[in-house]
Amino acid sequence: MYSESDIDAAVAAGVLPAEMAAQFRAFVATQKTAPAVDEEYVRLLTGFNDIFVSIAITLVLGAIAFSAGAAPVKAGLVALCSWGLAEFFTRRRRMALPSILLLLSYAGGVAGLLLWGTGKMSGVPGLRTAQDNPALALCLAAAAGLMALAMWLHWRRFRVPITIAAGAALVALILIAVLLAALPALRAHWPWLLFAAGCAIFALGLRWDMTDLARKTGRSDVAFWLHLLAAPMLVHPLFYLLGLLHGGAQGQGRAALAILIYLALGLIALLVDRRALLVSALGYVLFALSSVLKASGVIGPDLAYTALVAGAALLLLSAFWHKARQFVLLAAPAGLRRHLPPA
Repeated sequence: MYSESDIDAAVAAGVLPAEMAAQFRAFVATQKTAPAVDEEYVRLLTGFNDIFVSIAITLVLGAIAFSAGAAPVKAGLVALCSWGLAEFFTRRRRMALPSILLLLSYAGGVAGLLLWGTGKMSGVPGLRTAQDNPALALCLAAAAGLMALAMWLHWRRFRVPITIAAGAALVALILIAVLLAALPALRAHWPWLLFAAGCAIFALGLRWDMTDLARKTGRSDVAFWLHLLAAPMLVHPLFYLLGLLHGGAQGQGRAALAILIYLALGLIALLVDRRALLVSALGYVLFALSSVLKASGVIGPDLAYTALVAGAALLLLSAFWHKARQFVLLAAPAGLRRHLPPA
């Protein structure tokens, strides 16, 4: 049995021409009940050996982190060992799950090392007591640049699809911290900063998507992880600003508005053919739907009934996803359709 990563490795090694690989994928797609472009395939496992190796990597890196001395030594060793293990399991073996795990541990190690250095240089140990500190803001900005460089070097070496999303997340969070440290007045408006970062990452995901509308290459995987990252950064600030979880006299009205927002997110998800927005907002909508149905007297307070309603709706949407996309794309302007995956 051959996996998608095996085909990509064969193309990269020159064993299989890219055109032939594309024709093979198209042939396999015609044998399935749904087009490949709508399946949102993501390379997570190439076999059970991925799980076996991932467990071993976790044990090794965990032992290194616990046995090392000071925090910067731990972070540096984890990052260094993650890179070294990736030379074999990612660059040579092309194993999916271990590659993701090693990328995340590398990113965490580099981030820990940079944050430690930022605390030392700015004189704010642990960064927990930071107030209006220009030195801290400057150090965080430098850390964001170094973090971006570290992730770019990893991407150039290993080409793990989640690398772009991991780097974008760390850089976004550090830049938000820069703004909050430099301008304390912005702290009350952190949801808008997070929402703006989510919009930027969502736009980056769309840019990667537009380079592979048929979703037959690794660029589609990069876009998937970017959308998966952008979804909570967009959804959480929206529902936080809505005040859905704060209760109050307007609770049912806010819950109904939350459901309308979810429907709008569903429309966007259909247009771009990405389900991450729907999954990310699901927890909020379960609460909102429960509030609306209980207020109308349709169901009792048991959340199980709410989950049943929401789950059934998602199952119906999944079953008719392709037809729903066709309908939505027909209603979209022709200029927009050219930049979206075909139905």
